[in-house]
Amino acid sequence: MGKTDFDLRERRKMERSFEAISPFELKNELLRLADEYQKKSNRALLDAGRGNPNWIAAAPREAFFALGQFAVQESRRVWDDGDLAGKPRMPGIAQRFRAFTADHASTPGVDLLKRIVDYGVTAQGFDEDEWVYELVDGIIGDNYPMPDRMLTHMESVVHDFILKELCQGDERLAEFDLFAVEGATAAMCYIFDSLSANELLKRGDKVAIMVPIFPPYVEIPELDRYAFDVVEIRASAVNDRGEHTWQYPPEELEKLADPAVKALFLVNPSNPPSVALDANSVNKLVDIVQNHNPHLMIISDDVYSTFVDGFRSLMADLPRNTIGVYSFSKYFGVTGWRLGVIALARDNVFNELLKELPDERQQALSKRYASMTREPGKLSMIDRIVADSRQVALNHTAGLSTPQQVQMALFCAFALLDEHDVYKRKTKDICHRRMTLLYDGLGLPLPNLPNDADYYTDIDLENWTTQTYGAAFTEYMKSHYEPIDILFRLAENSGIVLLNGGGFHGPTWSIRVSLANLDDEAYAQIGQDLKAALQQYVNEYQSNT
Repeated sequence: MGKTDFDLRERRKMERSFEAISPFELKNELLRLADEYQKKSNRALLDAGRGNPNWIAAAPREAFFALGQFAVQESRRVWDDGDLAGKPRMPGIAQRFRAFTADHASTPGVDLLKRIVDYGVTAQGFDEDEWVYELVDGIIGDNYPMPDRMLTHMESVVHDFILKELCQGDERLAEFDLFAVEGATAAMCYIFDSLSANELLKRGDKVAIMVPIFPPYVEIPELDRYAFDVVEIRASAVNDRGEHTWQYPPEELEKLADPAVKALFLVNPSNPPSVALDANSVNKLVDIVQNHNPHLMIISDDVYSTFVDGFRSLMADLPRNTIGVYSFSKYFGVTGWRLGVIALARDNVFNELLKELPDERQQALSKRYASMTREPGKLSMIDRIVADSRQVALNHTAGLSTPQQVQMALFCAFALLDEHDVYKRKTKDICHRRMTLLYDGLGLPLPNLPNDADYYTDIDLENWTTQTYGAAFTEYMKSHYEPIDILFRLAENSGIVLLNGGGFHGPTWSIRVSLANLDDEAYAQIGQDLKAALQQYVNEYQSNT
């Protein structure tokens, strides 16, 4: 039997109250319902609503903790008074490190740590004492970050990682500067604030956002302090079977040809479709920038890049226009470490736009940054972002903590030393395997999506039901229920938490599933229970027609 009209009205009223909020806030209510189901059923709660991976990169962590042991030993060598020790010193530190690694050859992490130090000397050309000392002093954390943007040796190692993973190792690219930050979250905040503070983006300016996307990229521009005029570039392309390809038709990208569009924000590969821009879209973007909107400012968040074969960031194809953002959280399993970088080519349009600001505004900005330098007008965009991250007056204490920078560099060196991409293939295999299990449970064929990461998947229920049960059923479902109703059913009746794709500005009747944070067998269960929940609508429809 179907629900009574009163039940349906009350249910829809309650569900509408949640549709306007962020999907990550809706998730809290779904978790509450799923937790209640778990207590009644003794069945495990399955939260596939957030993309925190359930794997970690163990080897570089072992190297980190082994380095910590050597660093404390170095500190006690200088001054050992029980619980108190001194600050490590550079002279002879590389030789003492070699002795330490020989004495602790069987300790987990020591061999990798030794290879990382060798990599710095042979591949990067570092002075061995200076390199080992920066690692030791950094992990001890006894000094402010210096330079505040990023420690010198750490930046060089991370630069090579970014070049390899995001730019296909294209060494023809001009060098770019890095700012180590507390994950992509901090990067977003710093970039938005600095672009606004420098009036490269003013309140009410027109900006474009490629959707579907991580919701804060849409929610932040709507805040009163920014109040940007948002143009959505929709991934509305479909294949010859009417299935989403999650690419951008030319007519969508052509919106960017309008010079009034000052900035473009995108997540590449996207979230939640988890698909990277294809060559046609990239070529179209390059043409638009070169021939129609040469000062377009692009902010590209490439956190899922390592999960796509042959990935190439807009940092490589439009380096002058692009601020790159990369978070280490997903690939290395370090959401708790808060590790990320902002990357900007030294030759960039942001610096050009700063020089083109009116004299009155130039003078105001010179006053803003006067405490930093005798020539504030020459301050580059990346250095302004660093200063703005600490309200300028505290620029001298800016920068990511040095132990975080050391762990970041160890992750990067580990990946650079992995010449056969063994670790990368393992993480990709996890995502592809879970995608297969989910769709097997749904009883659907795997989507054929070139450039896919399979870190998330976005399931369009409207497309699915129309093809499987017919357009009449789909219209019945849409007229009787809210798009998030099925999420509440899954939480209440199966203890499963998924998110609404509409909250990511994707198709209204779509569901986002994270393939990263649960054990493999959970995805077969989620597929089966999602299919069963949909069958409830079908049964109701059939009993009423």
